[in-house]
Amino acid sequence: MTKEIELSISCNDCVRRSTPDCSDCLVSFVLGETPDELVMTAKEAEVVQLFTSEGLVPTLKFHRSSR
Repeated sequence: MTKEIELSISCNDCVRRSTPDCSDCLVSFVLGETPDELVMTAKEAEVVQLFTSEGLVPTLKFHRSSR
């Protein structure tokens, strides 16, 4: 039995939340104007990486706050 790896990105942990970077972030692109948390499997993250490398979707601007 294999466990699927999951990537979770919470906007609540990002220092760029509510800044201009937020509006041009992968999370906002996928979730809309009021993003909260984006969860992806490892395979989904690979596809997203391919799309961002080709300029088809915005890059991830997430930067964890040091609370």
